Amino acid sequence: MKSKLEKTIPILPLLLLIACSSLTAEKEEGIVEVEYTPLSGIGQERGVMRRDPSDVIKVDDLYYVWYSKGEIAPGYDATVWYATSPDGLKWTEQGMALAKGEPGSWEGESVFTPNILVAEGKYWLFYSGVSRKFEQPYNPDSKIGIAVSDSPDGPWERLPSNPALINSDNPEDFDSHLVDDACLIVRDGKYWFYYKGRQLGKSPAETKMGLAISDHPQGPYVKHEANPVIPGNHEVLVWSQGAGVAALIGTSGPEDITRTIQYAEDGVHFSKTHDVENVPSAGGAYRPEAFSDSGKGKRIEWGLEISREEGSLPFLQRFDIKEVK
Repeated sequence: MKSKLEKTIPILPLLLLIACSSLTAEKEEGIVEVEYTPLSGIGQERGVMRRDPSDVIKVDDLYYVWYSKGEIAPGYDATVWYATSPDGLKWTEQGMALAKGEPGSWEGESVFTPNILVAEGKYWLFYSGVSRKFEQPYNPDSKIGIAVSDSPDGPWERLPSNPALINSDNPEDFDSHLVDDACLIVRDGKYWFYYKGRQLGKSPAETKMGLAISDHPQGPYVKHEANPVIPGNHEVLVWSQGAGVAALIGTSGPEDITRTIQYAEDGVHFSKTHDVENVPSAGGAYRPEAFSDSGKGKRIEWGLEISREEGSLPFLQRFDIKEVK
Protein backbone atom coordinates (compact mmCIF):
# COMPACT_ATOMS: atom_id res chain seq x y z
CA MET A 1 0.00 0.00 0.00
CA LYS A 2 1.33 3.45 -0.92
CA SER A 3 1.84 6.06 1.77
CA LYS A 4 -0.12 9.34 1.71
CA LEU A 5 3.07 11.12 0.68
CA GLU A 6 3.56 8.80 -2.30
CA LYS A 7 -0.04 9.25 -3.41
CA THR A 8 0.05 13.04 -3.09
CA ILE A 9 3.48 13.67 -4.67
CA PRO A 10 4.23 10.69 -6.93
CA ILE A 11 6.94 12.54 -8.86
CA LEU A 12 9.32 12.96 -5.92
CA PRO A 13 12.47 10.90 -6.34
CA LEU A 14 12.79 7.88 -4.12
CA LEU A 15 15.95 9.21 -2.47
CA LEU A 16 14.20 12.43 -1.47
CA LEU A 17 11.36 10.45 0.06
CA ILE A 18 13.80 8.41 2.12
CA ALA A 19 15.60 11.54 3.30
CA CYS A 20 12.34 13.22 4.31
CA SER A 21 11.21 10.08 6.14
CA SER A 22 14.50 9.93 8.09
CA LEU A 23 14.30 13.60 9.05
CA THR A 24 10.71 13.22 10.20
CA ALA A 25 11.64 10.21 12.33
CA GLU A 26 14.33 12.17 14.18
CA LYS A 27 12.16 15.28 14.69
CA GLU A 28 8.89 13.55 15.54
CA GLU A 29 7.87 14.63 19.02
CA GLY A 30 6.74 12.26 21.73
CA ILE A 31 6.66 11.82 25.49
CA VAL A 32 9.18 9.86 27.53
CA GLU A 33 8.46 8.61 31.03
CA VAL A 34 11.09 7.80 33.66
CA GLU A 35 10.90 5.20 36.43
CA TYR A 36 13.16 4.98 39.50
CA THR A 37 14.59 2.10 41.52
CA PRO A 38 16.59 2.17 44.80
CA LEU A 39 20.18 0.92 44.71
CA SER A 40 22.13 -1.15 47.19
CA GLY A 41 25.72 -0.27 48.06
CA ILE A 42 25.66 3.38 46.93
CA GLY A 43 22.10 4.33 47.82
CA GLN A 44 20.86 6.31 50.79
CA GLU A 45 23.26 6.28 53.76
CA ARG A 46 23.10 8.40 56.89
CA GLY A 47 25.77 11.11 57.02
CA VAL A 48 27.08 10.33 53.50
CA MET A 49 26.60 12.38 50.34
CA ARG A 50 26.89 10.66 46.96
CA ARG A 51 25.97 12.65 43.87
CA ASP A 52 27.01 13.61 40.33
CA PRO A 53 27.21 10.10 38.85
CA SER A 54 29.32 9.67 35.75
CA ASP A 55 28.05 7.90 32.70
CA VAL A 56 28.15 4.13 33.18
CA ILE A 57 30.55 1.90 31.27
CA LYS A 58 30.79 -1.87 31.08
CA VAL A 59 34.17 -3.59 31.36
CA ASP A 60 34.01 -7.37 30.93
CA ASP A 61 31.11 -8.45 33.18
CA LEU A 62 30.97 -5.37 35.41
CA TYR A 63 29.37 -1.96 35.16
CA TYR A 64 31.44 0.97 36.50
CA VAL A 65 30.32 4.36 37.77
CA TRP A 66 32.21 7.27 39.35
CA TYR A 67 30.66 9.95 41.58
CA SER A 68 31.26 12.73 44.10
CA LYS A 69 31.36 11.64 47.74
CA GLY A 70 31.48 13.76 50.88
CA GLU A 71 29.61 14.81 54.00
CA ILE A 72 27.82 17.99 52.85
CA ALA A 73 25.03 18.45 50.32
CA PRO A 74 26.92 20.42 47.60
CA GLY A 75 29.85 18.88 45.76
CA TYR A 76 32.26 21.57 46.88
CA ASP A 77 33.95 19.50 49.58
CA ALA A 78 34.22 16.08 47.97
CA THR A 79 36.47 13.48 46.40
CA VAL A 80 35.80 11.13 43.49
CA TRP A 81 34.84 7.53 44.32
CA TYR A 82 33.72 4.60 42.18
CA ALA A 83 31.62 1.46 42.37
CA THR A 84 30.99 -1.67 40.30
CA SER A 85 27.91 -3.79 39.66
CA PRO A 86 27.01 -6.98 37.78
CA ASP A 87 23.48 -5.77 37.01
CA GLY A 88 23.21 -2.00 37.50
CA LEU A 89 21.22 -2.42 40.72
CA LYS A 90 23.49 -4.05 43.30
CA TRP A 91 26.64 -1.96 43.59
CA THR A 92 29.87 -2.44 45.50
CA GLU A 93 31.76 0.70 46.45
CA GLN A 94 35.39 0.08 45.55
CA GLY A 95 37.01 3.15 47.09
CA MET A 96 38.38 6.57 46.25
CA ALA A 97 39.49 7.10 42.66
CA LEU A 98 40.76 10.66 42.94
CA ALA A 99 41.71 12.73 45.99
CA LYS A 100 41.73 16.51 46.25
CA GLY A 101 44.60 18.29 44.54
CA GLU A 102 47.51 20.01 46.20
CA PRO A 103 46.50 22.67 48.75
CA GLY A 104 46.24 26.05 47.07
CA SER A 105 45.88 24.57 43.59
CA TRP A 106 42.89 25.00 41.24
CA GLU A 107 41.56 21.66 42.60
CA GLY A 108 42.79 21.92 46.17
CA GLU A 109 39.43 22.22 47.96
CA SER A 110 37.28 19.70 46.08
CA VAL A 111 37.21 17.30 43.12
CA PHE A 112 33.75 16.31 41.93
CA THR A 113 31.36 15.76 39.00
CA PRO A 114 33.42 13.03 37.30
CA ASN A 115 32.87 11.47 33.91
CA ILE A 116 34.63 8.83 31.88
CA LEU A 117 36.03 8.47 28.37
CA VAL A 118 37.41 5.19 27.00
CA ALA A 119 39.86 5.78 24.16
CA GLU A 120 43.20 4.58 22.80
CA GLY A 121 43.20 1.61 25.17
CA LYS A 122 43.05 3.85 28.24
CA TYR A 123 40.51 5.30 30.65
CA TRP A 124 40.26 9.08 30.90
CA LEU A 125 38.60 10.44 34.03
CA PHE A 126 37.30 13.99 33.56
CA TYR A 127 36.47 15.88 36.75
CA SER A 128 35.77 19.36 38.11
CA GLY A 129 37.86 21.08 40.75
CA VAL A 130 37.64 24.25 42.86
CA SER A 131 40.28 26.22 44.75
CA ARG A 132 37.93 27.98 47.15
CA LYS A 133 36.90 26.51 50.49
CA PHE A 134 33.16 25.94 50.81
CA GLU A 135 31.45 28.50 53.03
CA GLN A 136 28.29 30.52 52.65
CA PRO A 137 27.86 32.61 50.60
CA TYR A 138 29.84 30.52 48.11
CA ASN A 139 31.26 31.60 44.76
CA PRO A 140 32.66 28.50 42.98
CA ASP A 141 35.54 28.81 40.52
CA SER A 142 35.42 25.35 38.95
CA LYS A 143 37.58 24.19 36.07
CA ILE A 144 37.86 20.74 34.48
CA GLY A 145 40.82 18.39 34.62
CA ILE A 146 41.68 14.92 33.31
CA ALA A 147 43.32 11.89 34.92
CA VAL A 148 44.34 8.77 32.96
CA SER A 149 44.75 5.08 33.80
CA ASP A 150 45.34 1.78 32.04
CA SER A 151 42.56 0.26 34.15
CA PRO A 152 39.10 1.41 35.29
CA ASP A 153 40.28 0.53 38.80
CA GLY A 154 43.19 2.98 38.60
CA PRO A 155 45.62 4.17 39.73
CA TRP A 156 44.87 7.54 38.12
CA GLU A 157 47.53 9.98 37.00
CA ARG A 158 46.60 13.63 36.58
CA LEU A 159 47.69 15.15 33.28
CA PRO A 160 50.45 17.75 33.62
CA SER A 161 48.50 19.93 31.16
CA ASN A 162 45.57 20.31 33.60
CA PRO A 163 43.21 22.02 33.79
CA ALA A 164 41.94 20.80 30.43
CA LEU A 165 39.13 23.37 30.19
CA ILE A 166 38.89 26.74 31.92
CA ASN A 167 36.45 29.62 32.07
CA SER A 168 36.66 32.30 29.37
CA ASP A 169 38.50 35.53 30.08
CA ASN A 170 35.82 37.44 28.12
CA PRO A 171 33.12 38.61 30.61
CA GLU A 172 30.51 38.50 27.84
CA ASP A 173 30.95 34.77 27.20
CA PHE A 174 28.46 32.27 28.63
CA ASP A 175 31.28 30.48 30.51
CA SER A 176 33.21 33.49 31.86
CA HIS A 177 32.51 32.53 35.49
CA LEU A 178 33.09 28.77 35.51
CA VAL A 179 33.02 25.51 33.57
CA ASP A 180 31.86 22.16 34.99
CA ASP A 181 30.31 18.77 34.27
CA ALA A 182 32.04 17.03 31.34
CA CYS A 183 30.28 14.55 29.03
CA LEU A 184 32.24 12.94 26.18
CA ILE A 185 31.41 11.21 22.91
CA VAL A 186 33.57 10.17 19.96
CA ARG A 187 32.29 11.58 16.69
CA ASP A 188 33.84 11.95 13.24
CA GLY A 189 37.14 10.67 14.59
CA LYS A 190 37.32 13.45 17.18
CA TYR A 191 36.54 13.84 20.89
CA TRP A 192 33.46 15.94 21.53
CA PHE A 193 33.46 17.38 25.03
CA TYR A 194 30.11 18.83 26.15
CA TYR A 195 30.13 20.89 29.35
CA LYS A 196 28.17 23.51 31.23
CA GLY A 197 29.23 27.09 31.75
CA ARG A 198 28.04 30.07 33.73
CA GLN A 199 28.57 33.72 32.86
CA LEU A 200 29.86 36.25 35.36
CA GLY A 201 26.97 37.77 37.27
CA LYS A 202 24.53 35.00 36.35
CA SER A 203 22.82 32.54 38.69
CA PRO A 204 23.13 28.72 38.61
CA ALA A 205 19.67 28.63 36.99
CA GLU A 206 21.14 30.51 34.02
CA THR A 207 23.78 27.88 33.24
CA LYS A 208 24.14 26.92 29.56
CA MET A 209 25.77 24.08 27.62
CA GLY A 210 28.92 24.39 25.54
CA LEU A 211 31.05 22.16 23.34
CA ALA A 212 34.80 21.78 22.89
CA ILE A 213 36.49 19.40 20.42
CA SER A 214 39.92 17.77 20.23
CA ASP A 215 41.82 15.36 18.01
CA HIS A 216 43.16 13.60 21.12
CA PRO A 217 41.54 12.43 24.38
CA GLN A 218 44.00 14.50 26.43
CA GLY A 219 43.32 17.64 24.41
CA PRO A 220 43.90 20.42 23.72
CA TYR A 221 40.15 21.07 23.52
CA VAL A 222 38.98 24.00 21.40
CA LYS A 223 35.66 25.61 22.29
CA HIS A 224 33.12 25.62 19.45
CA GLU A 225 32.37 28.92 17.76
CA ALA A 226 28.61 28.27 18.08
CA ASN A 227 28.72 28.12 21.90
CA PRO A 228 26.52 27.91 23.84
CA VAL A 229 25.00 25.04 21.89
CA ILE A 230 22.03 24.72 24.28
CA PRO A 231 20.71 27.85 26.07
CA GLY A 232 20.14 26.14 29.42
CA ASN A 233 20.56 22.98 31.51
CA HIS A 234 22.37 22.74 34.83
CA GLU A 235 23.49 19.15 34.14
CA VAL A 236 25.06 17.65 31.02
CA LEU A 237 23.96 14.30 29.59
CA VAL A 238 24.45 13.66 25.88
CA TRP A 239 24.68 10.48 23.81
CA SER A 240 25.24 9.34 20.24
CA GLN A 241 21.92 8.72 18.51
CA GLY A 242 21.99 7.58 14.91
CA ALA A 243 24.01 10.07 12.91
CA GLY A 244 23.55 12.79 15.51
CA VAL A 245 23.67 13.70 19.17
CA ALA A 246 20.84 13.75 21.72
CA ALA A 247 20.77 15.62 25.02
CA LEU A 248 18.60 15.27 28.12
CA ILE A 249 17.60 18.64 29.57
CA GLY A 250 16.68 18.90 33.25
CA THR A 251 14.73 21.57 35.11
CA SER A 252 17.02 24.61 34.56
CA GLY A 253 16.87 26.89 31.56
CA PRO A 254 14.26 28.45 29.29
CA GLU A 255 10.84 26.94 29.78
CA ASP A 256 10.60 25.65 26.20
CA ILE A 257 13.63 23.35 26.58
CA THR A 258 13.40 22.12 30.18
CA ARG A 259 12.31 18.53 30.77
CA THR A 260 12.96 17.55 27.16
CA ILE A 261 15.19 15.47 24.93
CA GLN A 262 16.92 17.59 22.28
CA TYR A 263 18.52 16.28 19.08
CA ALA A 264 21.10 17.70 16.68
CA GLU A 265 22.18 15.82 13.57
CA ASP A 266 25.32 17.98 13.46
CA GLY A 267 25.87 17.79 17.24
CA VAL A 268 25.52 21.57 17.50
CA HIS A 269 22.07 22.87 16.52
CA PHE A 270 19.58 21.17 18.83
CA SER A 271 15.78 21.00 18.72
CA LYS A 272 13.22 19.13 20.81
CA THR A 273 12.15 15.57 20.00
CA HIS A 274 10.50 14.53 23.28
CA ASP A 275 9.08 15.88 26.49
CA VAL A 276 10.26 14.01 29.59
CA GLU A 277 7.99 13.25 32.51
CA ASN A 278 9.67 12.95 35.92
CA VAL A 279 13.04 13.97 34.48
CA PRO A 280 16.24 12.59 36.13
CA SER A 281 18.40 14.94 38.20
CA ALA A 282 22.05 15.19 37.13
CA GLY A 283 21.90 11.77 35.49
CA GLY A 284 24.69 9.65 34.08
CA ALA A 285 23.65 6.98 31.58
CA TYR A 286 24.80 3.68 30.16
CA ARG A 287 25.79 4.68 26.60
CA PRO A 288 27.30 1.63 24.84
CA GLU A 289 27.92 3.47 21.55
CA ALA A 290 29.30 6.70 23.02
CA PHE A 291 32.93 6.02 22.17
CA SER A 292 32.49 3.77 19.14
CA ASP A 293 31.97 6.44 16.44
CA SER A 294 29.64 3.91 14.82
CA GLY A 295 26.74 6.16 13.89
CA LYS A 296 24.41 3.55 15.38
CA GLY A 297 23.70 4.91 18.85
CA LYS A 298 20.22 4.59 20.30
CA ARG A 299 18.32 6.55 22.91
CA ILE A 300 19.58 5.82 26.42
CA GLU A 301 17.60 3.28 28.43
CA TRP A 302 18.97 3.55 31.98
CA GLY A 303 21.48 5.20 34.25
CA LEU A 304 21.95 6.68 37.73
CA GLU A 305 20.79 10.03 39.08
CA ILE A 306 20.75 12.12 42.26
CA SER A 307 17.87 11.58 44.66
CA ARG A 308 17.04 13.77 47.64
CA GLU A 309 14.73 13.21 50.57
CA GLU A 310 13.90 15.57 53.41
CA GLY A 311 16.47 15.24 56.19
CA SER A 312 18.84 13.18 54.02
CA LEU A 313 21.98 14.00 52.12
CA PRO A 314 21.83 13.39 48.34
CA PHE A 315 22.21 9.76 47.25
CA LEU A 316 22.16 7.77 44.03
CA GLN A 317 19.32 5.79 42.50
CA ARG A 318 18.66 4.15 39.15
CA PHE A 319 16.45 5.56 36.41
CA ASP A 320 14.92 3.67 33.48
CA ILE A 321 13.48 5.42 30.44
CA LYS A 322 10.58 4.26 28.34
CA GLU A 323 8.68 5.96 25.56
CA VAL A 324 5.02 6.52 26.34
CA LYS A 325 3.97 7.87 22.95
